[in-house]
Amino acid sequence: MNGTSKALINLLRGWPNPALLPVAQLKAATHLALSDPEIYTPGLLYGPDPGYEPLRRSIAAWLTTFYTPKDAVLAERICITGGASQNLACVLQVFTDPIYTRNIWMVSPTYFMACRIFEDSGFYRQLKSVPEDNEGIDIPFLKERLQKSEEEAAARGNIKPTLKPQRPWSKIYRHVIYAVPTFSNPSSKTMSLERRQQLVKVAREFDALVVTDDVYDQLQWPASPYSTQSSLDKAILPRIVDIDRYHDGGTERSGADGFGNAVSNGSFSKILAPGGSSRSGGAPSQLTATYINNLIEKCTLQHHITHTLQPAYARRYRSIISAITTHLVPLGVTLPQPSREVVGGYFIWLSLPEPLLADAVAKRAQAEENLIVAQASLFAVYGDARKGELEREIRVCFSWEEEDKLGEGIERLARVIRRMQAGDRDGEMDVVTLSPVDDVGEFR
Repeated sequence: MNGTSKALINLLRGWPNPALLPVAQLKAATHLALSDPEIYTPGLLYGPDPGYEPLRRSIAAWLTTFYTPKDAVLAERICITGGASQNLACVLQVFTDPIYTRNIWMVSPTYFMACRIFEDSGFYRQLKSVPEDNEGIDIPFLKERLQKSEEEAAARGNIKPTLKPQRPWSKIYRHVIYAVPTFSNPSSKTMSLERRQQLVKVAREFDALVVTDDVYDQLQWPASPYSTQSSLDKAILPRIVDIDRYHDGGTERSGADGFGNAVSNGSFSKILAPGGSSRSGGAPSQLTATYINNLIEKCTLQHHITHTLQPAYARRYRSIISAITTHLVPLGVTLPQPSREVVGGYFIWLSLPEPLLADAVAKRAQAEENLIVAQASLFAVYGDARKGELEREIRVCFSWEEEDKLGEGIERLARVIRRMQAGDRDGEMDVVTLSPVDDVGEFR
C-alpha cells in the first residue's frame, strides 16, 4: 500500500526490460532447429548427461574468444543444465556432504536465492557470511574462520565423508565458497585480480570449492560518462575457474588431486532471456539447447550482446548514474569502486549517510513516492547477519524499468532522503513493504 497517486517505478526488479528480449532471433533459431531432423531428433530425445554436445563445443569456443585464456576452453569442461540455480544444486549433490562439508562461505551481501539452495541441500545453519571491501572478499577474515571451522571439525572427529559414496569422477570438499565476482549482485562490485588469486590459494589450502556465478561478465562497458564506446568484446578479468586452472601450476601442481578448486556457473538468462532455461554449468533443456546452439554458431547471440544489450545497458547506466550524481551524492550517498574504468551488470549499490537506515528509507520510498528499491537487509546471509552490517545500503536496478523513468526514480529517492534528513519522520511506521517471500523472482 502507498499514499500517493504517482505511477509505480520499480528499481528493485532484476529482470531485463521486455524490449531487450531477442524475440525475432529466437524465433529464427527455433524454426531452424525444428526444420532440420539432424537437429530436432537428438533435441527431442534423451541426451547425454553433460548436455547437448554441439552446444558444449559452441560454448567452449565462445568462452575462449571472450575470456582469452592461455589454452582454449575444452568442450569436456562444459556441462549444460536447466538453469544456474539448478546447476548450483547439482554441484552440491555431487561435491558436498552436509556433514563432512563444514560450512558454506558466502560473500556478504549475497545473492539471497543461493541461500535457499544451500539450505535445501542440507546446509541449514551452516551458512557463514564473509565481508567484502573494495577489492572483493576479505581474505584474512575468511582464513581465520576457515581455520576455526577446521579445528572444530577435528574436535568432533569429522574426518571423512559419511553420507556420500566414493566415486572416481567426484570428490567431497570440506568447504564451499560462493561469490559473484564480476559486477556482483547485489553489491555491483568487481573482485580484483589479486584477490581472485588469493581466493584460489586459500581454497587450495583448506580444500574448498569456489563456486562463482559468472552471469554478468558479458554485460560491460566503459564507466566514463564521456566515452563514445558502449560495448566491449573481451573480459576485463579472468574467471576464478581459469585462474585455478593455471595459477602456480594449476591442477597439475605437486600435491594436487586433479579436481581443481573452482567451478564457473554461467547463464544465458541475462544475455538471452530468463525463460530460455539452458545454462552452462545433464541433459535438461536438451531441446532449448539446440536453439541456443544455433544462436551461438551463427554469431547471433554475440551480435545481440554487442549491438543491443551492451549499448542499451550502457545508456541506462549512464542515465541513472547522472541522476545519482546530481541528486543523491550531494546528500551524502556514496557508491563503491568509484575509480573503475569498466562497469556492467544490472545493479548499483548505494550507501546512505548516517543516521539513515535502509529499511526505513525503502519503506518511506514505497509509501510516499510509489518507488520500490531493495534494502540491503534482503541480501544478508541466512542465519549469519552480523549486527551493524547492511543497515545503510540500497540496491537499485537499471535493467527493468523504462529508461526514461530511471532518473525520475532517483529523484523520488532523493526527496525521501532529503525529508528524512530534515527530521520528517511521519509515516515511517506501519508501512507495507516487500520481503523475500513475497516474490523471490523480483530480486534476481
